[in-house]
Amino acid sequence: MAELFYVGVDVGTASVRAALVTREGLLKSTAEEPISIWEPESDHYVQSSTQIWERCCTVLKVGHRVRGVGFDATCSLVVLDQNFQPVPVTKEGDTQRNVVMWMDHRAAEQAARITDSGHRVLSSVGGVMSPEMQPPKLLWLKENLKETCWNKAAHFLDLPDFLSWKATGSLTRSLCTLVCKWTYSPPEGWDPSFWTSIGLEDLLENNFSKIGNETCAPGSPVGCGLSQEAATDLDLDPGTAVGASLIDAHAGGLGVIGADVKGFQLPCENQPISSRMAMICGTSTCHMAISEQPVFVPGVWGPCLSAMVPGMWLNEGGQSATGRLIDHMVKGHAAFPSTCGNFYTYLNSHLSLMANSHPVDLLGTNLHLWPDFHGNRSPLADPTLKGMVVGLSLSQTLDDLALLYLATIQALALGTLHILEAMKGAGHDIRTLFLCGGLSKNPLFVQIQANATGLPVVLPDQMEAVLVGAAVLGACASQDYKNIQVHTHTHTHTHTDLFLEICFILPRARDNLCMKLLLVIKVCT
Repeated sequence: MAELFYVGVDVGTASVRAALVTREGLLKSTAEEPISIWEPESDHYVQSSTQIWERCCTVLKVGHRVRGVGFDATCSLVVLDQNFQPVPVTKEGDTQRNVVMWMDHRAAEQAARITDSGHRVLSSVGGVMSPEMQPPKLLWLKENLKETCWNKAAHFLDLPDFLSWKATGSLTRSLCTLVCKWTYSPPEGWDPSFWTSIGLEDLLENNFSKIGNETCAPGSPVGCGLSQEAATDLDLDPGTAVGASLIDAHAGGLGVIGADVKGFQLPCENQPISSRMAMICGTSTCHMAISEQPVFVPGVWGPCLSAMVPGMWLNEGGQSATGRLIDHMVKGHAAFPSTCGNFYTYLNSHLSLMANSHPVDLLGTNLHLWPDFHGNRSPLADPTLKGMVVGLSLSQTLDDLALLYLATIQALALGTLHILEAMKGAGHDIRTLFLCGGLSKNPLFVQIQANATGLPVVLPDQMEAVLVGAAVLGACASQDYKNIQVHTHTHTHTHTDLFLEICFILPRARDNLCMKLLLVIKVCT
C-alpha cells in the first residue's frame, strides 16, 4: 500500500514554505521560496497575492500521494475586485501590490479613533484596537484610496482565507482569521453597529459579502477540495481535501502546544493544557494561551473562541518585532561583517568566551535596551512607542556588537515576562513555555527566555511546528482523522486532566534540551 501524506503550506513574512508530512506527524521533505516585500512609504509594507500563489505552486511540487492540504499565512489583508483580480493598496497604483501586510502600521491614527469609540467589540482585543488588525486598515483604504481601491474592491480577505479560496474557489472564511483580526464573534457573527460607528457601514451590504458571511472552524473541509484549476497549478489531484486555514502563529501553536512531555517532570504534566503557553518566535513573536472559559487581559488580544483549538478560548500576546529587531540591531552595527555565514552562531560562541565560564546573562549588566522599535503590541498596546538603548559608548568593536545582541535578546525575553505577568494577573495559570519558529533554533534566545521568565522551555522534536500545524488542517479535512478537539477525562486525582488530540501524536520534546533548560532555571533562580 502506498504511503499517504499531508501537506502543510506556510506563508510567512518573507517566504513560502511547504512540508510533506507523514501520518505520524513526521516531516518527509520541505521546500521554500522567497516572496517580495515593498515599502513604498514609512510604515507601509505591501506584497502581491499573485506572487504568493505562484510561490505556493512552486513549493508544492511534491510528487507523492497527498490526502489533504492545509494553509497558514500571516494575517495580511488581500484586496480583490468583483472579478477576483488584484486591487492596488498603494498610492502608486501598482495592481500587483494588493496586500497590506500584517506589520503595516499606516492605519495607526484610524486604530486610535476606533479605540476611542469604546465599542463593545473592543473587549475581545484587549480594549485597544491595533493597527495590525483589519478594521483600521480597511478604514485607511476608504479614507485615503477611495477611488483607486475602495470603490473597486469587492472582496477583502485575510491572506489565509485567500489561499483557501484560491485552492478551492470557496469564499468560506476560517473562524481563526475573522475572530482574531476582524471582530467577528461566534455564534452571533458580525456586529453591524461597530462597522457603522467607525464609518464602514457599506460593508454591511449583501449580508457582509465583501468581508465574508460563511465561516467554519479551522481544519474543516473547504468547498469540494482542490478545484481543477488549483489542482493543475499545484500538481495534485482535483478534489484533494483542503482544511480551513489558520494564521501562521496559530498553526505554530497548534503544532506545538499538544506535544507529549510525559516523563520530563515538567510543571505542566498532568495539568490542563491551559497551563501551557505556545510562543511562535520569528519576525515577530506571538504568545498563545488557551482556556476553557474566557479570560480578559488588558492589552492582550482575545479572548477568541475556537480561534486555534475548537471550543477553547485563545488569548494572544505578542511583540511586533523580534527576529526583525535582532537583525536590525546586529546588521546595522559597524562591526557586522559584510560576508558571513551563520553570524548568530558565531556571536553566541563569542559571548561564551567573553563570559569566561560565568553566566552569559551577567555580561549585560551595563547595557540596556527597550525593544519597542515597532511599537508595543502587548501588554501596553501602544503602537506609537519607540525603542531605545542605554549604556552605549563610542566603541564599536566585535565585543560591543555581541553585547548589543545580548541586550536585545534579554529585552525581548523581559517583554515575554511582562506579557506573562499580565496574563497571570488576569487569571491564566501558565507553568511551561512551548517554543517554535525560526528564533527557537537559536539556543541563546531560548535559554534567555527560560532565564527571564523562570519557566521551563520545551522544544518539539519536529522543529518546523508551524508546517506540522498546517498539515494537521489537511489531515482533519481529509476525514482520515477526527476534527481537532479537546477531550475531558476525569481521573482519580482531584483535578480534571485535558489533553489535545491533534489528529496524530506529536513526538515528545527533545530530552537533552528540555533537561538543559530546566537546569538553567535552577541555577539562575
